[in-house]
Amino acid sequence: MIEKGEIFGFLGPNGAGKTTAIRCIMDFLRPDAGQIRILKKDSRLHTVELKSDIGYLPGEVRLYENWTGQEHVDFSSSFYKRPDRAKYIADRLTLDLSKKTKDLSSGNKQKLGIVLALMFEPQVLIWDEPTLTLDPLLQQEVYALLKEASNNGATVLMSSHNLAEVERVCNRVAIIKQGKIIAIDEIKNLRKKNMYTITVHFFGILPEKDELISDGVKIIDELERGYVVKVSGDINRFLKNVSRFQVEDINIEKASLEDVFLEFYKEN
Repeated sequence: MIEKGEIFGFLGPNGAGKTTAIRCIMDFLRPDAGQIRILKKDSRLHTVELKSDIGYLPGEVRLYENWTGQEHVDFSSSFYKRPDRAKYIADRLTLDLSKKTKDLSSGNKQKLGIVLALMFEPQVLIWDEPTLTLDPLLQQEVYALLKEASNNGATVLMSSHNLAEVERVCNRVAIIKQGKIIAIDEIKNLRKKNMYTITVHFFGILPEKDELISDGVKIIDELERGYVVKVSGDINRFLKNVSRFQVEDINIEKASLEDVFLEFYKEN
């Protein structure tokens, strides 16, 4: 269950099932079994009603090529009959709404999709790869818009394979593999997973690999005078083991979210 005001990441590589799941949530596809509830309503029984409460951004934004951005905004406004924030958001994203979409770059088309998804301050945002074609500066602005929406009570489901992006903006994350969720956790907990990459160089006789390997320890590369080791679990056991030898230099790197993510895929 995704909580009100939460930014929830939906992680997985291409082909894992993220977009298919989102299409089911939006009732564009219908699953063979199970039930999807949005705002405590069945997504199939209340599909039309729910669309007015959802700001949807597909992975590939489809627009009317001969319309301007403003015409897209006006068309959407004709359904909602309420004030919008389109100009404000377009200005934040440096988007010219007077241009026809056929003349827009892929990045500017993505910006227009974001404007259309946010302009009526929906209660729920469902976004599929929201910053895929945007430069780093605009990505930061999109993250700011998402956090502002969350702070105002909007619930956000954001699909991405950009691990740095998810780590930056999300509260929790689900990891999907081959159409199944294999893990759900808070970002702060994923960061705390005890995984390290250790590079160690030795004086004198180089220890044999078997002398360093124990539970949770794997040698991933052999150097001229040392090893690169991956350690899962308690790092102190490995350090105590290494201290039996003459260490020239040691470098310890804490696992990134990407390392943890890849470990989930390998083990599951």
